[in-house]
Amino acid sequence: MRKLLMRACVPIVAGAVALAGFSAIASASTTPHAAKPVFEIAYEGPLSGGVAQLGLNMVYGERLAINLANEGKTFGKLPFALVPGTYNDQGSETVSPTTAAEIVAKKAIVAVVGPAFSGATKAAEPTFHAAHLATVSPSATNVLLATHGWNNFFRVVAADNIQGSADASYITSKLKLKKIYVVSDQTTYGAGLASAFTAAAKHDGATIYGGGPDPIPSTPACGNGGTGDPSQYPGKAATIKSANPPIIFYGGYYCDLGLLISALHTVGYKGRIMSGDGSDDPHLISGTKPTKAANGTFLSCACSVLGKTPADRTFAAGFTAIAKFPPGTYSAEAYDSTNIIIEAMLKIWKAYGAKGETRARIVTFLHAVSWVGLTKTIKFQANGNIAGTTVYMNQVRSGKIYQIGLA
Repeated sequence: MRKLLMRACVPIVAGAVALAGFSAIASASTTPHAAKPVFEIAYEGPLSGGVAQLGLNMVYGERLAINLANEGKTFGKLPFALVPGTYNDQGSETVSPTTAAEIVAKKAIVAVVGPAFSGATKAAEPTFHAAHLATVSPSATNVLLATHGWNNFFRVVAADNIQGSADASYITSKLKLKKIYVVSDQTTYGAGLASAFTAAAKHDGATIYGGGPDPIPSTPACGNGGTGDPSQYPGKAATIKSANPPIIFYGGYYCDLGLLISALHTVGYKGRIMSGDGSDDPHLISGTKPTKAANGTFLSCACSVLGKTPADRTFAAGFTAIAKFPPGTYSAEAYDSTNIIIEAMLKIWKAYGAKGETRARIVTFLHAVSWVGLTKTIKFQANGNIAGTTVYMNQVRSGKIYQIGLA
């Protein structure tokens, strides 16, 4: 077992303060030299609401990558200057098209890190595609995102079919459990993961209670445009308890899973619980009442847990210095997403000079370049999916999240 070195339970209030201070942390490393052309790399994701911490984890990963690039520490001296842009779509597919339009209208923006969430990505991507603007998501995992012919869409993590299959195999092969109660929060992400998991589990010989995912709609406080009500959880928990499943698989985000676990604890459910990357955050623990009820929860993620190498520790120190909290889920993936965009820009500069940095050309070069990143070697397939897949399994133990191996 490897202790998770780079997670911390940071209150949303603290994150909001950090977000408000973005303009204050601009330094020489983010202030472009007047003699150089200036390009903006935007971040789009949730920076307010119930899942804001996931967005904050990513936006500071992007910020650190840009700082280090401007300082000449990653690529050497740059022939251009970079500035970061921050665009809050609240993780909502209703808000994200407007956010995307705002980004596209800003001519200085040459690429986007994000969108972060699958639903927001699905809604925004037609706007980005029409503008030939590259989007490199650190975290959007819905399988169908790579099937629309959006050649500008890229992601540095495995899709839900990979994660769902790994999760199902973990339950059926490692935990030796063959009866599973599947829950979906009905968001684009949660429904996609629950569906992929269900198909894989059935293929592995498992029985799914009710034949498929039980819908428990996400609540508005979770920030995903959900229509559910917190009052739904006691009844749902009682229904699950009466079925007495040995394990529950939850497709959705930490803010709502905490409510479900709390209700399950109240009714005396004793089985196991597993969820995916949307729940893989310490706020799951702080949002569960009592917090000890979250202990034992399995949390899979196609994201790396860092902390063992000098490069990991340097990244953690730099991230913490600007964010005022340690890196969390998808911080390193956002850092890598930003760096592969910069790598593509440098290749274009070398080939075409100052006038070569067009949005469309960045899209083209991202299909061809690779980057040895902090989390993995980043290279994209033709449909924008990352080449290569690894899924890790984490578990809540004594109020902290630990990595326990591969899923």
